[in-house]
Amino acid sequence: MTTLVIETATAACSVALLRGGEIVAAAHEVVGRGHAERLIPMIAALPGQGRAERILVDVGPGSFTGVRVGLAAARGLAIGWGAEARGYSSLALIAAAAFAADAALASLAVVLEGGHGEVFMQTFQAFPFGEDAPLRSLLPADALAAIGDRPAFGSGIRHLAALAPEHDLREAFPVAADARLLAPGFAALPPRPIYGRAPDAKTLIERGLA
Repeated sequence: MTTLVIETATAACSVALLRGGEIVAAAHEVVGRGHAERLIPMIAALPGQGRAERILVDVGPGSFTGVRVGLAAARGLAIGWGAEARGYSSLALIAAAAFAADAALASLAVVLEGGHGEVFMQTFQAFPFGEDAPLRSLLPADALAAIGDRPAFGSGIRHLAALAPEHDLREAFPVAADARLLAPGFAALPPRPIYGRAPDAKTLIERGLA
């Protein structure tokens, strides 16, 4: 089965076309903003314009706008192509990639940019791969306390660096091509957003008005 992976939940924008566990083609850029303008051209540049039997999209947590851009594209393409759409968590993707890159890691924390001075944080174990604790949105000092002595990966580590410069903090963004590293259960989430906290703005559907 061919899978198109869409990643827009953080400052990074990336896509990948996977066949089984192999990468057919991929593109990844740290764009900051402007995911809506970059995403469709990136998909169109893939072989066959990215057309796939299955679409896998990052459902968050992360940027509210970024998550919605990715979901809108995934849902639209799934309808147009008659494809299956599923989701995955940005936190699980970064954790899986970190464990794959460093076999010595037994556990870690993923920390992403949140909002209102907070970060999204979740801890993971390597064997068997999975979450140690639920996703939380925390102030940086509280996140550090929850992390303990684990190394931390993600786009939100800069908020921790000033508080604990000696801690093992490694900047990382979710990369679409790394979706091949996810166990099946982590790549079968419903294609709807995981916000991590209440969104600042809601669509009509989210407000129950449509």
